[in-house]
Amino acid sequence: RDTERSWYFSVSKKEGYGTKLVDLKPEEMKLGASGAGAQRDMDADEYDAEKEGARDFCLWKSFKPDFDREDATWDPVVVVVGDDGESVERKIGRGRPGWHLECSAMARKYLGDTIDLHAGGIDLKFPHHENEIAQSEGANCAPFCNCWIHNGFVNIGDEKMSKSKGNFLTLRGACPTGDDVRAYRYLVVSSQYRNPLSFTEAALGAAKGALKRLDRAKLMIEEALSDEDVDGFASYSGSEIAVRVEKELANFEVAIADDLSMPRASACLFSVVKAAETEFKRVAKAVTNDGGEETNSSTLDLIGLARVKQALEQMDKVFGIYYDVPNEKKDEPSESSGDTGDGKGIPEEVMQLVALRTEAKDAKDWDVADSLRAKITELGYAVKDVKGGDPIVTKA
Repeated sequence: RDTERSWYFSVSKKEGYGTKLVDLKPEEMKLGASGAGAQRDMDADEYDAEKEGARDFCLWKSFKPDFDREDATWDPVVVVVGDDGESVERKIGRGRPGWHLECSAMARKYLGDTIDLHAGGIDLKFPHHENEIAQSEGANCAPFCNCWIHNGFVNIGDEKMSKSKGNFLTLRGACPTGDDVRAYRYLVVSSQYRNPLSFTEAALGAAKGALKRLDRAKLMIEEALSDEDVDGFASYSGSEIAVRVEKELANFEVAIADDLSMPRASACLFSVVKAAETEFKRVAKAVTNDGGEETNSSTLDLIGLARVKQALEQMDKVFGIYYDVPNEKKDEPSESSGDTGDGKGIPEEVMQLVALRTEAKDAKDWDVADSLRAKITELGYAVKDVKGGDPIVTKA
């Protein structure tokens, strides 16, 4: 407990602190290294100067009239268990929980002492998640989490997305059409979640191309099987396509089980699609060579195609890309328009900034273009450049 009557977790008393998710060397941490010492006026929740250990983090922050809200603090009674095993009720003083403690409290209330899965951004490994582990295991005397998943950031090109850099995008602004929405979903779900995701027009375009290929293959298979009783196929024996599909399904499951290796899973998906595409090309060539007459060589392997269809449906339970994007609400602006006659279009002020930004880009004055984008973002709108066309402006 510090001189301000706040309570802190003594990390020196927790064996293995800072080593579950990161390779932290607590003894090398210095007072003020986090910058919290310079933020005393902001009432930093951890690494404060007025406590015993420079590394300790806040469990309970004492009430400060000029900082805390009256309705967001309280004076709880806690049960303290001493070294002798005796339990004693004790008031710890009016205040509020530290931000790490809130997460541990919710996890225990709704999920129990030990949870199976905990996710978060890679930037939360330390201090937040390491502190969650320390205080939860200290209170519950049980392992806190069995499996951790930390995702990488979404970057715009090679830069981290941030408002200060003027490259901040919302999903509505970056994906104004249904095709864009599906493409972005595929771009994300086919990536390795632990790595940064680079969002570029080229990447989104490649994802659109991949979806068109998937949609085309699925449509061709469905048309080929439209008059067939697929459920009536007794087995898939004798079909080379079916054998290949089984192999790729096994590889798919291995990839998913290997830390969600979605790039490998995506390769399995397209290997199955290629098997169907190759079959359609084989038959088309055979029909041409046979003068348009139907022969054994020009007959589709319907059993194999049926297995491909089933495999695509099975894999899509993971990818989730075969779906129709819901239409936008009619009262939401979806086009780049300066008409504010109905009060629901893009304001003229925003469109003027967009026009000025376009002129700056044409003149290769990138600093001015970036500052104008930042102003557009501040006004609550997003601008998306379209190669060979006018930029798309949407409500952020």
